[in-house]
Amino acid sequence: QLQLVESGGGLVQPGGSLRLSCAASGFTLDYYAIGWFRQAPGKEREGVSCIGSSTGSTYYADSVKGRFTISRDNAKNTVYLQMNSPKPEDTTVYYCAAVRTLPFRLCVLPALVTDWGQGTQVTVSS
Repeated sequence: QLQLVESGGGLVQPGGSLRLSCAASGFTLDYYAIGWFRQAPGKEREGVSCIGSSTGSTYYADSVKGRFTISRDNAKNTVYLQMNSPKPEDTTVYYCAAVRTLPFRLCVLPALVTDWGQGTQVTVSS
């Protein structure tokens, strides 16, 4: 069974740091672009950051640029999202997804994703 499992969420203070993990099972992430998405209540799901399969090219939403860093460890079949200096407006559930496409395209077109996991809750609060 192909599955992506998000973890690492929790409560973090503004200006702190948190690392989210997206672990794959049942398939290898090597040939997929991987994206992190979030959906605040009443808003559409948005691509936060995506990373390409081979070149490792990355895409970041303007709202997180300079604060979040996406990386992948193909040996561990895992993708990470390092969240530095999070803000209260970053509070929501974060999801990861894998699609065979370009990272930019994945992030701007969440509709390309056909299966979503449970996500991991991130709460930024003092």
